[in-house]
Amino acid sequence: MDLDMVKYLAELSKLEYSEGELAKTANEMTDIIDLMDTVKEINITYDDLKDNHDVYLNDLREDVQAESMPTSKVLQNAVNTNNCFVVPKVVE
Repeated sequence: MDLDMVKYLAELSKLEYSEGELAKTANEMTDIIDLMDTVKEINITYDDLKDNHDVYLNDLREDVQAESMPTSKVLQNAVNTNNCFVVPKVVE
């Protein structure tokens, strides 16, 4: 990974690096990318009969229907009481 890419990623991340830290981070990121390339080369085939040999569906608890919480209790700490939750905008 080159220094320009690390500078660009640092700018996007609002991180400040000295020149020495940029070079060190570029080397570390290059090592990580090389490791991920090595991991991609490993041939992994999934065999559901072989891979799930310790899963026993008979040991699960029984699914029992229960009363849900009243809407008034769920919304008692909500700012907007029109049967909805208001969350801050996180995506532009």
